[in-house]
Amino acid sequence: MSTDKVQIFDTTLRDGEQVPGCKLNTKQKLVIAERLDLLGVDVIEAGFPISSPGDFESVAEISKLVKNATVCGLTRANQKDIEAAAQALQYAVKPRIHTGIGTSDSHIRYKFNSTREKILERAKEAVSYAKTFVNDVEFFAEDAGRTDNEFLAKICEEVIKSGATVLNIPDTTGYCLPEEYGAKIKYLKENVKGIDDVIISCHCHNDLGMATANSISGALNGARQIECTINGIGERAGNTALEEVVMILKQHPYLNLDTNVNTRLLHSTSQLVQESMGITVQPNKAVVGENAFAHSSGIHQDGVIKNRDTYEIMNPEDVGLTESSIVLTARSGRAALAFRAKNLGYHLTKDQLDVVYPEFLNFADIKKEVIDDDIHQIIENCNIFITKVEV
Repeated sequence: MSTDKVQIFDTTLRDGEQVPGCKLNTKQKLVIAERLDLLGVDVIEAGFPISSPGDFESVAEISKLVKNATVCGLTRANQKDIEAAAQALQYAVKPRIHTGIGTSDSHIRYKFNSTREKILERAKEAVSYAKTFVNDVEFFAEDAGRTDNEFLAKICEEVIKSGATVLNIPDTTGYCLPEEYGAKIKYLKENVKGIDDVIISCHCHNDLGMATANSISGALNGARQIECTINGIGERAGNTALEEVVMILKQHPYLNLDTNVNTRLLHSTSQLVQESMGITVQPNKAVVGENAFAHSSGIHQDGVIKNRDTYEIMNPEDVGLTESSIVLTARSGRAALAFRAKNLGYHLTKDQLDVVYPEFLNFADIKKEVIDDDIHQIIENCNIFITKVEV
């Protein structure tokens, strides 16, 4: 069975940068954009050109720099926004204007003080106008997650007629359950004329911790683009994490979905974004967290030492790491101590290990983590002769 490609739309430089305190200058954005292009993402959302002179400059400079990915600029559904985006994107090899409007009853009533009919007209007009500048126009139905499916299908059908090439179906508030979001994508696939001629895109937020699950559910129901950010950064609780969806599709080949991302660059790209934005991901962050491939429980350590597959479903080399980490704590067993000691050149016999291990536990009860220098000290404290072999 053939494998379908899921396009990766990276919005680290737009939605990701909306995190308070994470403002990037143009130079920093160019460094990240160049890395994203090397990483193999299909689309880079470079910014919101009309929002500020700095953002306009960044989008323009990224458009000049990027050679492989589509470069995208965000707009609201009005002419001035669209004109600014078109001007900023004029140097892009593959430009895309991303325009749209809120479609849920909540947004229509409280945000726009409008009606469904007027919102529909604004959507059509925005897409038609964007189409006069570029061939590739993405329409976003903001708060689609809480939008009535029948009205959402209607607006999707009309913007396709107006020239949209991509339909972004955002779960803007992170409210949907995976089954609900997947069913919404399925409904659109089955009820919108012309839907097979465009790409459906998932843009999910993580307010309830379901952004990645919702995005995967969307892809399983026919979406072929996932909008995400490095490390899952973004507004409020963040966006779908790029590294998570990419590795999920890679580790589940029976889904017959894959991406063009070079996964061996994931860890270093994560580090680059952390350093640039000044936000360190939590240690237990999936795929790229400091502890993602670390083992401290004795039972787990013993299993991983015998066969990595017992407790690791991913090869650390696949995300750009050299190896797993055996962390020595008071929870560690003899196997882990012997393994780490061997890496330092100490080949402990069973009898020697029986002497060293109790001393190790006493040491580990005092310290949170036993490091290599500590192992040398522990063995010296035991006052036994052990031939040290250079490694």
